[in-house]
Amino acid sequence: MRKTHLSCAVLAALASGGAFAQTAESKAQFETIEVTATKRTESIQDVPVAVSALSGDALENMGIDNFQDYVEFLPNVVFQGTGPGQNEIYIRGAATTQSSITLSSVQALQPSVAFYQDEMPVSMAGRNLDIFATDVERVEVLPGPQGTLFGASSQAGTVRLITKKPDHAGFAAGFDTAIATTKGGEMSNTVEAYINITPTDDLALRVVAYNDKQGGWIDNIENNPGNGGYIGSAVVVDRISGGALAGYGADPAEMDSRRIVNNGITPSTAAVVSPRNSQHVEDDFNDAVYAGARFGLSYHINSDWDLLVQHTQQSLDTEGVFAYDPTVAEDQAIRFQADENSDEFGLTTWTVDGRLDKLDVVYTGGYLDREIDTVTDYTGYTNGGLFSAYYLCNHYDTPDNPADIRCLDPVKYYKEDTTSTRMTHEFRIDTKFDAPFRITAGLFYDEQEVATVGQFKIANTEMTTFGFDNLQRTLVGNEGINSDGGPFPSEISFANDITHTIEQIAVFGQMEYDITDTLTASLGARWYQIDDIYTGSTTTVDVTRRVKAFGSMDPDELAAVGLDPDAVAAAVASGQLEVGDLGSDGVLTVDDTIFKFGLDWKMSEDVLFFANYSEGFRPPVTNRVGGGLSNNQSGAFEGFRIPVYSTTDTLDNYEVGMKGDFLDGIVRINATAYYSEIGELQTSRFDPTNISFLVFTDNVGDAEIKGLDADITWLATDDLVVNAAFSMIDTELTRVNPELEGIAAGVGSELPYTASFSGNINARYYFELDGGQQGFVNASVAYTGDRLAGMVMDAYVMEDATRHIYGMGSGLKIEDEAAVYEGATFTDADGNAFRGGRYVQESYFISNVSVGMSDDSWKVELFIDNLFDESAILNVDTQQFTPKVVTNRPRTMGVRFSFDYY
Repeated sequence: MRKTHLSCAVLAALASGGAFAQTAESKAQFETIEVTATKRTESIQDVPVAVSALSGDALENMGIDNFQDYVEFLPNVVFQGTGPGQNEIYIRGAATTQSSITLSSVQALQPSVAFYQDEMPVSMAGRNLDIFATDVERVEVLPGPQGTLFGASSQAGTVRLITKKPDHAGFAAGFDTAIATTKGGEMSNTVEAYINITPTDDLALRVVAYNDKQGGWIDNIENNPGNGGYIGSAVVVDRISGGALAGYGADPAEMDSRRIVNNGITPSTAAVVSPRNSQHVEDDFNDAVYAGARFGLSYHINSDWDLLVQHTQQSLDTEGVFAYDPTVAEDQAIRFQADENSDEFGLTTWTVDGRLDKLDVVYTGGYLDREIDTVTDYTGYTNGGLFSAYYLCNHYDTPDNPADIRCLDPVKYYKEDTTSTRMTHEFRIDTKFDAPFRITAGLFYDEQEVATVGQFKIANTEMTTFGFDNLQRTLVGNEGINSDGGPFPSEISFANDITHTIEQIAVFGQMEYDITDTLTASLGARWYQIDDIYTGSTTTVDVTRRVKAFGSMDPDELAAVGLDPDAVAAAVASGQLEVGDLGSDGVLTVDDTIFKFGLDWKMSEDVLFFANYSEGFRPPVTNRVGGGLSNNQSGAFEGFRIPVYSTTDTLDNYEVGMKGDFLDGIVRINATAYYSEIGELQTSRFDPTNISFLVFTDNVGDAEIKGLDADITWLATDDLVVNAAFSMIDTELTRVNPELEGIAAGVGSELPYTASFSGNINARYYFELDGGQQGFVNASVAYTGDRLAGMVMDAYVMEDATRHIYGMGSGLKIEDEAAVYEGATFTDADGNAFRGGRYVQESYFISNVSVGMSDDSWKVELFIDNLFDESAILNVDTQQFTPKVVTNRPRTMGVRFSFDYY
């Protein structure tokens, strides 16, 4: 399908910073792209910071397909996640273990890269808004900290989708359509249309509508124990549950011998029951449908003042999963519940801009309302949850007869209802003085709220312990924050009811001073204050009261939430727990000032050199079960307490760069070398076997990153344009918190998800046809190197569990990193502690070709994406304790057609 999603647009923008245009005379030339990366409109080649941008026309010319296929076209950027609407973005290697879709809404770890549509930030932890990027003016990507101008979560970079605005020039209309077929999968199709009208000279309206159906290609196959299917394992359940089964006299290994593995054992006699999924078997079950519209109104109030109002409404519906089970095949999964995700948002933005004498004045604001409803298979929790034996096996029901102990059907699910709102206001001025200095200054206010109700069906209700009568449960205090206060369905055994609110106010400014006609210095600063408010409850924890207890340190309140006041006071006094930023009302408040310094030299009209120092940050995150002791109090976990909140992590960046046109304007080279230091790097932690059955955030330690980005555009002939881009990155952990030594990757290890080298090359050739039409051929190839998955060295532990649970290993490559994985409190069959290692997301090449023709009003194109049908490992997802592989779309062939009327 055509390159229409925000993620695709970002990929294209970073794939080639050297934009080009093609004139009517077929003379290739560089395209002048105006960007607002510094909140002032300038040519991209004159902006003294690293920035990539492509116009909407250039995005189409790149031949980019959808997100899953073209994540590789990002030399210094990584999209990491589990499918449409469920991804995070990392820039320049600043990455840690991410949260899963089932945890992101409640854990509240903020992204390190900010997403913007026009002037409105739309980021959200774990689920960045997946905007269908139709009718796009351009995409801007700013790598490196952008905190002084763009605030929190611009720690490692900022991505801005700039839409086309209503045009006062007159009437225009057009449409784009495409149809494609995927090898081994379903058909896909896209329809987009726009209309621009001008009822008066001062009023312009623009309406855009779209529908994009992405056909699936992964099959949900019937579970076949003994042939790569899910068997289940009492050995795994016993060891992750602290030897619960063995403690009742059972022999877990003997129980595993009585599983259904094509040996005549029936479900009624099996000691370990293998789940069935025949009612959910379906070919090509991972569909995705984007549908929506955008409405824009532009009004010239007078000669000095303009008003712009836009509203975007979109729904994204997905079915199935976008990862396969490596124990079966590269296009097959085994799921026991119907996975569905509905993601709908409405985004309204407004901007008033004008001129007051020597000042440009802008006020802009926006309101985002997002609704997410999710149902996902959670059966994998059986493979890693501390209380798996309690939820799954009947040893409590048969304490006097170990031979009757059975582990029953492990099928589980998770349901989530999340509402997210965000309101922002920004007022800023730009000076227009006839002086050697320029000033941009402003005020910013942001209030965002994420309210979520998550329901977990974890327990097997065949056991008397979890009979339907015993499972009629409500939240703490019998009423919730976001729920209706009544009982959840009888099979729900655990629930979250959480509201997380972030309020931010900031003052920012940047001054540029021309030291000479060619040498300019700049200074930027931003003061901010952020209030983090975390309220609600779980089935077992009154989160609101717990957080307030730490804020007040009242012994009675600490005792009321199940904590030892003296032990907590000692932990605070020793520095083990930090509570200084918490108020007695439970509000977590931080404030600081960050800076940016720059120097740029215009060596000639065509060559610019620059050097910058910049700071970025992510705000702290409150934890639901902060202060609690880990369940396991041995080895590395002895005395460990969950942080009440993770502290702010910071990124200091030093970079030097060059932008220039050479060889009489036929070669453009933009390159940036950088060095970054990350302090108190935040990460998501979910270790129910050792610490807590609830996810939390922690500061893993410090890291440093060194890298070089470059993109090159060569106008080889009047009709041939060649783009190339590459990124070299060296990441290293320089400090690891003591409680993570031997568990997380050690000092000197690489950060996850980013290859040390990646690059791509794209060539486009134009030729004239009879009748005045123009033909073109486009070809591209992209390479992504090996990358490590996650921060924790638990790959061998998971691989052993996979062999027990599926009857075979995953076959995925593992990087050895330690002689012993200290976090594994259990041993292998020989009694040896597991080795430390992480899964490797192995390198791959992706190639695309297309051929087409066009004239002034229409274009038709035939394309083949993933020409050689490469199955790439985009993400090794270990959130459910055995590995699943998120992959790209197989070879896809299709045709697209566009028409415009002016």
